[in-house]
Amino acid sequence: MSAASPAGARTGDAAVAVLELRLADAQHLFDTMDPAPFRERDLDPKAAAYIVDWAQEQPPRAPLALVVHLGRCVDGDAQTLDDAVHEYFRRRALATRRRLRKLFRTGRISLAIGLFFLLVAIVVGEYVGGMFSKARYGRLVEESLVIGGWVALWHPLGIFLYEWWPIGAEARLYDRLSSMDVSVHSDADLAPARALA
Repeated sequence: MSAASPAGARTGDAAVAVLELRLADAQHLFDTMDPAPFRERDLDPKAAAYIVDWAQEQPPRAPLALVVHLGRCVDGDAQTLDDAVHEYFRRRALATRRRLRKLFRTGRISLAIGLFFLLVAIVVGEYVGGMFSKARYGRLVEESLVIGGWVALWHPLGIFLYEWWPIGAEARLYDRLSSMDVSVHSDADLAPARALA
C-alpha cells in the first residue's frame, strides 16, 4: 500500500483536505484477520491509523475526502469501499462514545464515594479532635483525616476536569471521518505516490 501526498481542493469557500491512497487491490484496505463481509469488516490497522493521523493534522472545520487509487478495480469496489470506510469510522465513533459514557459513570460513582468519605473524615476528625483537644496530636489527627477526605476526590475531579475531553475530541474526529467523501479511481488515474510509512 502506498499513499499519495495529501492534496487540497476547494468546494465553495471551504478548503477540502484530501488524502490519496494507492492500493493494488481493494482488499488491501481491510483487516485480513476479520472474516466479516467487506461492509462490516475492520480496516487494516495500519491503514486506519494512517487515515486517523492524517485527519488529526487537518483544520478542525475542513471537510475531509479520501481518494483511493486501485491497481485492479472490480465493479462494486467504489460502493464497497465507501460503505466500509463510513461504517468502520461510524462504529469507532459509537465505541468511543460508549467509552466516554463509561468514564462519566465511573466518575459519578467515584465522586459519590469520595464525597461520602470526605463527610465521614470530617465527622470523625472533629470527634477525635474534640476528644483529644488538649493533646497536640488531636489537631494533627483531625487535619490528616480531612486531608485524606479531599485526596479521595482527586480521581473523580480528574475525570470531570481533564480525562473526558480527549475522548470527546476523538469521537468527533471519527464522526468527521465517517461522513467524509470517499472516491475510487482505477489504475489509469494513478498519480505519482510515495510509500506509506
